[in-house]
Amino acid sequence: MTVKPEHYDIVRRPITTEKTMAASQHRGVVFEVAIDANKARIKEAVEALYGVKVQAVNTSITKGKAVRFRYRFRGKTRARKKAYVTLAEGNTLDVSSSL
Repeated sequence: MTVKPEHYDIVRRPITTEKTMAASQHRGVVFEVAIDANKARIKEAVEALYGVKVQAVNTSITKGKAVRFRYRFRGKTRARKKAYVTLAEGNTLDVSSSL
């Protein structure tokens, strides 16, 4: 599969936390993705960018939260979408070493 420029817009970055590193022991990888990306486009982008076979994709949207700057200015953090990608049997992907 060839890498298209829009694949870089879909998959923004891997998320490396303790919880996601524990998921990598069970063939799971977590990415921050574009908010409008669907599961099929995420699967295509991960397979093209990393050269692995994807078994399943689950997504989660975290809404932006209200925050205060200094003591009077109000703002809002941006909404984020995470993709929990399960790789097919025999495929591995180590995102912790690519940081």
